[in-house]
Amino acid sequence: MKKVTMLALSTLLLLPAFAIAEEAQLNGADTSWILVSTALVLFMTLPGLALFYGGLVRVKNVLSVLIQCFAITGIVTVLWVVLGYSLAFGEGNAFIGDFSHVFMIGIGRDTLAGTIPESLFALFQLTFAIITPALIVGGFAERMRFSAMLLFSGLWLFLVYVPITHWVWGGGWLGQMGLYDFAGGTVVHITAGVAALVAAITLKPRIGFGDTPLPPHNMTMVMTGAAMLWVGWFGFNGGSALAADGSAAMAMFVTHVSASMGALTWMFMEWKRFGKPSALGVATGMVAGLGTITPASGFVGIGGALVIGLLAGYICFNATLYLKQKLKIDDSLDVFPVHGVGGILGTLLAGVFASTELGLFSGFGYADGITTMLGQVKVQAIGVVSTVVYTGVLTWLILKVVGMVTQLRVSEEEEIEGLDIVLHDERGYDL
Repeated sequence: MKKVTMLALSTLLLLPAFAIAEEAQLNGADTSWILVSTALVLFMTLPGLALFYGGLVRVKNVLSVLIQCFAITGIVTVLWVVLGYSLAFGEGNAFIGDFSHVFMIGIGRDTLAGTIPESLFALFQLTFAIITPALIVGGFAERMRFSAMLLFSGLWLFLVYVPITHWVWGGGWLGQMGLYDFAGGTVVHITAGVAALVAAITLKPRIGFGDTPLPPHNMTMVMTGAAMLWVGWFGFNGGSALAADGSAAMAMFVTHVSASMGALTWMFMEWKRFGKPSALGVATGMVAGLGTITPASGFVGIGGALVIGLLAGYICFNATLYLKQKLKIDDSLDVFPVHGVGGILGTLLAGVFASTELGLFSGFGYADGITTMLGQVKVQAIGVVSTVVYTGVLTWLILKVVGMVTQLRVSEEEEIEGLDIVLHDERGYDL
């Protein structure tokens, strides 16, 4: 059975354009699939995440979340074109890329990255770069100033997302070690989760947190957005194979299995603890299952996906309760316990269920040069720790710098009135 490692893929993508053109030809099937996948991943942010987050906040802040998702899409796109893609996927060194593709220099209509146009590869990766800072919005929802959010998102893209993307997918040191992260356990979910946690702690809780309920204002919107995320995730994970092949098909299958198991596990946990299952619980469990399978999706089988989804629902459910009830941290929309914890869990479990010796739970083997489960899990753990530490420190520093330039948080009076009116002079609903 063919085994494709992320290191081999990164090496292929980093070949000079003229060498790629000589050694590879455009594959219509691969190109068609990644075109679809790219649209699906953007669909995850707009409208999926925007609706999911928009429904979770209170009615006076719904537009603020929608605008943030749109604005992040715009600013990340421009920054990615100008410099982000080049630093993430340029050859560079083990820690950062180079300036070879500034303003997309050298990427033409016929330039290839493997068997697909490099312009398509750059666009596909852009959709990942968009959704990652958009996920962080959930950590500081309902209290950060719009200007601070824009500045934070731009700096965070360059100082956190781009370097870690290069480490893992751009030929950097973690990829060279053999880290398994098929579609973004470290690059997307751990970085977004840790950044959201740091932001939530830095900005402090919303007014009324812990004293009065702060329920979602529109569960129909939440469920609609969650359904869009579920569908879009097929492009997120399946598209990361960068080919229309068995690896993509299996990634899609295990993604769906883990999402289903995560949703059911969270639902039954909630049912047992609180006496009733909720729509919010089912949706959150589904997202936990999706986030947790993401790094492992190209390396594990269906049996492994069942276990990963089960553990995702159980562990992320308890992490959510612990963070809010015990630690009293107001991560508004549960970004860290769902995405951060899920990303950590999935990255570690990728090293376990990649084993070919687990019977019904076997995967497709370890990275090149790694021969034991312990060896693969060790590499996965290094990837987790380095991502957590780097993201946490840099996010804190970025927030401090942004706070020196502009006020991070709205005033108490403005927060009570709501961000929609205060920051945008609009209402989500014409009541």
